[in-house]
Amino acid sequence: MKNTLPLLILTFMLFTLVHGQKVQSSLLVSPYLQDATPNSIKIMWQTSSGEESIVEWGTTQKLGKKTKGKAFDVNFTDSRIHEVQLENLKRFTTYFYRVRTGKTVSDIFQFKTPPFASDNQSFNMLAMSDIQKDHLNPDKFSEIVNEGILPYIKTEYGKELTDNLALVLVPGDLVENGTKYDQWKDDFFAPAQKLFSEVPVYPVLGNHEKNSAYYFKYFSLPKNGTPAYAEHWWYKDYGNTRIIGLNSNEGYRDIEQQYTWLKEVLAEAAKTPDIDFVFAQLHHPHKSELWIPGEEESTGKVIKLLEDFTTKTGKPSIHFFGHTHGYSRGQSKDHKHLWVNVASAGGAIDNWGEFEGRDYDEFTVTQDEYGFVMVEVDATEGRPKFTLKRISRGNENISRSNEKTDEITIFAKSHKPETPEAISPKGENIAFTGTTLKAGGFASSFEGAYHAATHWQIATNADFSDLILDSWKQSENWYYLENRQEGDDLTDEASKRLKPDTTYFWRVRYRDQHLNWSDWSNTLTFKTNTP
Repeated sequence: MKNTLPLLILTFMLFTLVHGQKVQSSLLVSPYLQDATPNSIKIMWQTSSGEESIVEWGTTQKLGKKTKGKAFDVNFTDSRIHEVQLENLKRFTTYFYRVRTGKTVSDIFQFKTPPFASDNQSFNMLAMSDIQKDHLNPDKFSEIVNEGILPYIKTEYGKELTDNLALVLVPGDLVENGTKYDQWKDDFFAPAQKLFSEVPVYPVLGNHEKNSAYYFKYFSLPKNGTPAYAEHWWYKDYGNTRIIGLNSNEGYRDIEQQYTWLKEVLAEAAKTPDIDFVFAQLHHPHKSELWIPGEEESTGKVIKLLEDFTTKTGKPSIHFFGHTHGYSRGQSKDHKHLWVNVASAGGAIDNWGEFEGRDYDEFTVTQDEYGFVMVEVDATEGRPKFTLKRISRGNENISRSNEKTDEITIFAKSHKPETPEAISPKGENIAFTGTTLKAGGFASSFEGAYHAATHWQIATNADFSDLILDSWKQSENWYYLENRQEGDDLTDEASKRLKPDTTYFWRVRYRDQHLNWSDWSNTLTFKTNTP
């Protein structure tokens, strides 16, 4: 009988080697943070295999605590996404953590839990969009994060990322094609692992996600939207700010349940005294100065709801969006509401003149550049405010290294400028071909306030219900690389051709740079001559 022992040993060794390779997992997506509250947070990661989902954590790098979670399939392979929720945390506290799946162990990272609104803790947040890979500039998103965001925060605010950045918003188009499995790992998570491992990220769906199942597997967003549309829309409170995520994509943008839900969430925010601001994010613009074909009418419905909320409550609001690959900042005429396009963080720029565009009254600044937006929320009791800053990375023609190219500060409490004086025309007869309205200078008791906009009206009746002219001009209008308002002191306005032998009424109001309108001026009249 032959000695079969060597053959058995060899077979066992081969089996062990193959089996070991199968069960030995590797980290495909580094840990990233989701859905933070003052007392809890979700930690997710992806491995090549393995069901074990463990987070070791504590208030020091010694860790000491351990929490288990769940693992689930992502692509009908051995690969697994892991999700662990840590609970019973202390508010506004720094924690350290690492993840473990079998012998696969991550580095140690840290995070900071949010405060309660009543803590009056200030914080910073980041917004960027349209990250999808441009194959002509495939490393742009990595540059935005690792040469832009991280160095900027360290230089501007201090050393520890978790002490100086509370959350990241992404209003859509995270990848070039959401149905392609590898893009999530390679193009979204890998370039931003240093950021997302320590700061929670909150995206909403763009058109490039294609409503993919991968999106819903990779993210564990607040489950407080309409139950039948879990994670398509949601809200998250951080300190004194309510953040709302919406779905503006085809098939969802016109679903009445989303607007019903939004009205309810805004109504609740209106009744919550600790909420000072509401920030919403959705993908599609209502108006786009760089790319008119990207506009979406339904976004106007969202804007109207936010405007009405702000005017009714006095609580300022913003809607962040993307889709157009460039930065724009605008503001509603009659409401303390900002329109902010936070693109592009990776997608190819929509350059001036490349597509049909339009100079809209609402927008003060539009730039065909890469970059991101910082919002610094000051929760000082009795004087809350936020400051929005655009940090530019330039474009193919202009190099910028974290240059601040736009800034605006909005206070929760109103401080009206003084009522302007309407000067002329005053009672005289003028040519029906038109006239120039003239008003007095801007004045405000609020320190540092300056003249940022003027609103002129001419009507045929004293209640201004029949407007002949309704002109709104801002102190800046950066469009197609030039300031079209340069040199305008906003104290006069030319009228159009008028009807002869008609009595007209006119008035004016002034706005400061914090979006506070004065009361309307005194009303003056003039009469046009008969030709």
